[in-house]
Amino acid sequence: MKRILILGAGKSSVYLISYLLGIAKERDYFITVCDRDEKMAQDAVNHHSQGQAIGMDINDSATRISLIGSSDIVINMLTRPYQFQVALDCLNAGISMISASYEDPKVKTLHRDAVQKNIIILNEMGLDPGIDHMLAMSLLSDLKAKGAVIKSFRSYGSGLPEAKIDTNPFDYAITWNPRNVLLAGEDGAIYKEDGKIKILPFHRIFDRTWGVSVNGLGYFEAYPNRDSLSYGSLLGINESHTVIRGTLRYPGWSEAWKQIIQLGMTNELILIPDLPEMTYRQFTAMFLPASTNDANVEQEAANYLGISPTGNIMSKLHWLGLFSREKIGGKAVTAAQAMIQLIMKKFTLPEGMTDMVILLIEVEAEYPAENNRKEKITRLMIDYGSGASATAISRTVGLPVAVAADLILQNKVQLIGVQIPTHPAIYERVLPALVENGIKYTDENYEV
Repeated sequence: MKRILILGAGKSSVYLISYLLGIAKERDYFITVCDRDEKMAQDAVNHHSQGQAIGMDINDSATRISLIGSSDIVINMLTRPYQFQVALDCLNAGISMISASYEDPKVKTLHRDAVQKNIIILNEMGLDPGIDHMLAMSLLSDLKAKGAVIKSFRSYGSGLPEAKIDTNPFDYAITWNPRNVLLAGEDGAIYKEDGKIKILPFHRIFDRTWGVSVNGLGYFEAYPNRDSLSYGSLLGINESHTVIRGTLRYPGWSEAWKQIIQLGMTNELILIPDLPEMTYRQFTAMFLPASTNDANVEQEAANYLGISPTGNIMSKLHWLGLFSREKIGGKAVTAAQAMIQLIMKKFTLPEGMTDMVILLIEVEAEYPAENNRKEKITRLMIDYGSGASATAISRTVGLPVAVAADLILQNKVQLIGVQIPTHPAIYERVLPALVENGIKYTDENYEV
């Protein structure tokens, strides 16, 4: 029997756990799910005979190291701050690890040691990053085999409600880690457009948006996502004049969300005394000039942010509850924690609505051997959830992780070291499995 250790039983792990439990008897697997919320882990395992749930604080090093050492593979579904420590523990134990998070630069330094230990540390194996890499690499490889030179590459990803929400002016619902939603863009962005490198710090990310049409769905708003330049090398397209990875939202998101960042409400470092006893109105006032009093919070906020006190953006901030006299409550001690509590309450899927995932890749190619013929290719993947407990985001994040773990345990991935899924040994096996499980994509070609 082979033992799989899953760290984290949150929203993005639901489908992953269900899938692996579903093949556990056939493959002779035993799945251990750990989470600081033991009940959440128990609900995910659901009394399966080949699974167990354990309540565990990831900072409990003795328990963590013991569980890793008794496993055949570790699936780390925790946030990126824990990626290096878990990877290091796996390396010391000689156990392979998979993570859905962006690769921590420190983890890359473990490559040589991982090769010596004959293990794979596979990062960015979720949706975005993950499936997007695999779709891109398979497409680019096919184009290059036909003699194409890649002139432009744009890749977009998003998890959204399947339609706009009449009762929610942000048109957004949280179906994955709320911290990741709150801190989206915190690393800033760097990308290349028309041969010029562009850099955006966190507080400017949502100033730089543009429109993107998605076939069959309509018009969306895009903003740049993290470090696009590094993918020029990873995808083998350094010669391209444009390399952009972006995130899609329904139009109007960025101009409103920018205000949250400008106020400083995503801060995770400053501890705020007696925060649960404050109202959100008092909370907002703390970020405004000293002249602010309870009666003029809205006007002071509008003046500080340079927006209309009666306009659409202010209306969204009102709806979100930033001027509410409701107490924050809970256990929040930082601004970020207070905001996470708030968005989890407000950004919910209405009853009867599900979520959708979009991955869109746009490539412009030129064929020197064909009189410099130019072509535009779009690859589009859209996946829908089937309810609040079976979301598209959970499926598309969890399934590639589960498939990769299964392949590694069956010795069908002959690759070691620190990797992301841009290698054919991974994407040539994982993509067909995704299609077989209903995650499909289409290609369209246009002569330019």
